[in-house]
Amino acid sequence: MTAMELNDLMRRSPDEMYRALLKELGRYVYVIVFNKLRSCGTNEDIEECVSDVFAELFIAVEDGKVNDVRRMAASIAQRRAVDHFRRLSAKGRDTVSVDDEEFPEMADAFDVEGISDSNEVRRILLREINSLGEPDSTILIQKFYYNKTSAEIAKTVRMTASSVRSRCTRAMERLKVSLTAVGISR
Repeated sequence: MTAMELNDLMRRSPDEMYRALLKELGRYVYVIVFNKLRSCGTNEDIEECVSDVFAELFIAVEDGKVNDVRRMAASIAQRRAVDHFRRLSAKGRDTVSVDDEEFPEMADAFDVEGISDSNEVRRILLREINSLGEPDSTILIQKFYYNKTSAEIAKTVRMTASSVRSRCTRAMERLKVSLTAVGISR
């Protein structure tokens, strides 16, 4: 579905546009989310994530921020699925009480401050990557979080592998500048 078709549907009836998007992209989004959450989530978790994806996609379409709906849906689905995966994985972890008397070596090795700093850096990094916009954020996430090759990423973002490599290089330079601006340097 093209941006022009979406705008026409939106003018006629937003409900029609929503139904058309669900019909065209429903299975596609479900597969993306299912592949990420099947190891840790229930069917309800997967359906909740799919609903979140479409809610975000509808907002983006209403705001007129979408040129390629399928690509935008894939990007949102991947990000939302990763967020849900992290949340569900964190819930499922068993907790162990670390007492100085019972496990002194664990208490010494457990660096709460360092872990907290590391988590904050990760949150800032993801925020700055997302601020690069599409397709740069998708390219960086696919490359560095999922270890995909330029050829694999090229299929996802519908570009050539050489274009993906050059966009990745430029995006990394922009990311370095934005991270330096927020006080994170190597």
